[in-house]
Amino acid sequence: MTFRVRKVASSLNAPELRIAASVAQQGLAARLWSVALGCAVRYGTLPDLSPELLRWDPDAGAPDDLWLTEVRPSTDDLVDAVLHAHLEPLTALVRERYRVAEGLLWGNAASALAGAARQLHRWAREQGRADDAVRTRELTSGLLAHPRLAGALDANLRRRSCCLYYRVPGGGVCGDCCFTRPPGPSPRAASG
Repeated sequence: MTFRVRKVASSLNAPELRIAASVAQQGLAARLWSVALGCAVRYGTLPDLSPELLRWDPDAGAPDDLWLTEVRPSTDDLVDAVLHAHLEPLTALVRERYRVAEGLLWGNAASALAGAARQLHRWAREQGRADDAVRTRELTSGLLAHPRLAGALDANLRRRSCCLYYRVPGGGVCGDCCFTRPPGPSPRAASG
């Protein structure tokens, strides 16, 4: 994770490592949710995403940075396969090592899930797969009700926390950011 955070920090010219840590964590969450949600919707089952089988190359870019050493079915649900097995330990690590707020990180996970769901829902509609579109909405709603993710997004799937991307030079705000425009410097920072 240290290598990935430094790589993200360098490519974004991030002024703080915690910004890069937030962006890196959200990127990993997005890939994990995409794989799991896509399989659950299309096939009604998940591949085994256990940490022993899932590999990550911190130097590679998406989607080539994640792969399975063996593809086999799993009996886990989405909560166990993604949230408990991967996002909880990842969130704890990023929180402890980079001092990123826990609520922000769970906001990243919820935002990543919503983004994966939007893409999958759009694909299902374009392919005329109404059942897949419905299943995407149902699974996503259930996941967003989980205590770790509940309240991280509003009814319009807009974040209640910010991923810090606005602090990257020229970064602006994300489409689902809690801010409508990048906030200015805090009064304390402006006077110091």
